[in-house]
Amino acid sequence: MHISVARRLAHTGEYYFSRKLRELAALNAAGASIINLGIGSPDLPPHPSVVAALAAGATQPGAHGYQGYQGTPALRGALAEFYQRHYGVTLDPAGEILPLLGSKEGLMHIAMTFLEAGDAVLIPNPGYPTYRAVAEISGAEVREYDLCAAAGWLPDLEALARTDLSRVKLMLVNYPHMPTGAAADEAFLTQLVAFARRHHILLVHDNPYGFILNETPPLSLLAVPGAREVALELNSLSKSHNLAGWRVGMLCGRADLIGEVLRFKSNMDSGMFLPVQQAAVAALALGPEWFAELNATYRARRELVRALLRALGCAPAPGQVGLFVWAAVPPEYADGYALSDAVLAEARVFLTPGGIFGSNGRGYVRASLCQPEGVLREALDRVQPAVILSAAKDLLTPEQLPR
Repeated sequence: MHISVARRLAHTGEYYFSRKLRELAALNAAGASIINLGIGSPDLPPHPSVVAALAAGATQPGAHGYQGYQGTPALRGALAEFYQRHYGVTLDPAGEILPLLGSKEGLMHIAMTFLEAGDAVLIPNPGYPTYRAVAEISGAEVREYDLCAAAGWLPDLEALARTDLSRVKLMLVNYPHMPTGAAADEAFLTQLVAFARRHHILLVHDNPYGFILNETPPLSLLAVPGAREVALELNSLSKSHNLAGWRVGMLCGRADLIGEVLRFKSNMDSGMFLPVQQAAVAALALGPEWFAELNATYRARRELVRALLRALGCAPAPGQVGLFVWAAVPPEYADGYALSDAVLAEARVFLTPGGIFGSNGRGYVRASLCQPEGVLREALDRVQPAVILSAAKDLLTPEQLPR
């Protein structure tokens, strides 16, 4: 019996990394020993105090039952204090903060709360693939706005303003930007808020990377005057506190908008595991020494990853923020897919092709910093002879190539 799939999934494929991780697992099962520099899943542990809080919480009577949909008052209070301390943003923990099972969940909740057929949504090209997926699933029309290296990977708001924005209801923005690592300053965020206010567009700012390898204080869009009227902000402890698998995110902004998202969310899931909430409170209380130690590790790794990319003839841009290095591929490769395939085949190292993030990323690859230095050194060693082999392919017959 054939069961048809809902039309809402017609243009939405399986997430790229879901497919790719299966492929890499099959190669590893066959003995390939792939070094995966693709996905940005932190390999470092949380702070010991955070793990201790989780363990202690799990022994409490009643800790394993259903939890409230809005999170505990203690967690919301810790999130509000975190925003005040790091961003200078005052939030009412009673109504302006909604804990999430990861910010990816929040993207879906926002799309299903505010978007429907007939609406249009602006998404970045290149940008996080989930932005497109949630917009398509909601039934809205997807409109890309171009980002490019020449403009610092910032949108041309004046050019956007000259287009028909009458049906645009929502704009997804993400700074520091993934995959390019570009940062936005306060002046640009101020322009963005003015643009949204002028065109009656709801901004959704996805902000999980501000604490990783950022040489300036992290910024919140909600700190911009007037932003509360037109913006919601997603944030996460996945990258900043090494809690990716714990699924701790948050949505911040106007209480009435948060309440509408809660209306959808409360029908889709239950509250976060109580010991995870208690551990998140401990994580949010960590001081600057936590981020200093974390970034010292990532800084050393970044030098190795840049060396690896340069060995492949790629050009990493300076000043990138976050867990990745974004680099232009050399002209002898058609695009990032071709380079990624070649390096995987020849060196057993996986790099993410930039084209998965949109057409403006096709000439790039992205490498993750989420591997220990020893693994990154091995990847660099593997790549060095692979470069020579790749250059020799045009000169040697198939019989002459090493096996």
